[in-house]
Amino acid sequence: MKSHHTPSGHFQNPWPTRPPPGHTNVLRWALAHRTTRPKPVDPDPEVFSRATPDFPKPRAERDRMVLTWIGHSTFLVQVGGLNILTDPMWSERASPLRFVGPKRWVPPGVELDDLPPIDVVVLSHDHYDHLDSWSVGQLVRRHPEARWLAPLRLGRFLRRHGAAAVAEMDWWEELGMHGVLFACVPAQHHSARGIVNRRRSLWCGWAMLADDGKSVYFAGDTAYFAGFAEIGARYGPFDGSLMPIGGYLPREYMKFLHMTPEEAISGFAELNPAQGTREAQRERAFVPMHWGTFKLTDEAMDEPPALLEQEWRKSGASREKLWLLRHGETRGIR
Repeated sequence: MKSHHTPSGHFQNPWPTRPPPGHTNVLRWALAHRTTRPKPVDPDPEVFSRATPDFPKPRAERDRMVLTWIGHSTFLVQVGGLNILTDPMWSERASPLRFVGPKRWVPPGVELDDLPPIDVVVLSHDHYDHLDSWSVGQLVRRHPEARWLAPLRLGRFLRRHGAAAVAEMDWWEELGMHGVLFACVPAQHHSARGIVNRRRSLWCGWAMLADDGKSVYFAGDTAYFAGFAEIGARYGPFDGSLMPIGGYLPREYMKFLHMTPEEAISGFAELNPAQGTREAQRERAFVPMHWGTFKLTDEAMDEPPALLEQEWRKSGASREKLWLLRHGETRGIR
């Protein structure tokens, strides 16, 4: 049996940091931490300005990598001539209910009707801020030919919402499509869409490698863990690494689920080890995500990018490699 599978048919994190937070910890965080500790001062939502998207239509040239941040963990990734969406989330709230739950601070950077033809959608796990029923249904209706790639046990959900072409994949499984290799890679997280279905579906990240040599890593939702170096050794270095930087407080709870900006920089370094020459490293971009869109945890909404820039300067890495995008902003390389 694989180390991340359990005899009961569930899934687990196979590293020493694997204990998933239980319901007791969730209640302690909600009832104790949030009522007894000082609340951070959040900025006005207007500070998170939107940019005007500038992605190629209908597709980018095959020798280009173009990234557009739609918000949270949702990107339009254009690589190898394909249009790829990550964790599509267009709803107003990250919740099973329309009237309660974390509310979106910034509108999506790209409207659904403005998307180019979508070829592939990759999903990381089933939490509501990453797998949104309404968004799935809208994309299925608008892009019926899209192929959906998901970790194990999410296929039934997608088919129930109308997706026709679905592939469920386990860690390290690969699928080639129109000149792009998609590899399902490990992540340190967990899954649940309710109280009784924890860890019944898998969680993952994705490596996307085009035949022309361009490559993108999408971390999904993850804590800092021992798998970054192996992912980098198998598939890296990456032209673009989409790394989560928010949702890290309180640490005693969130350290099993989410990275701090400093940890994300360390993970990026392990994914993209130095190749010796400046020429070989010039295109390796760190692209932060999972911040500034939904208020999910205890840090101030504008803290993650500020800490990221501070830690990036300490690391001595080139400022040109840090792609701190605004919602809707497009950036790419040839």
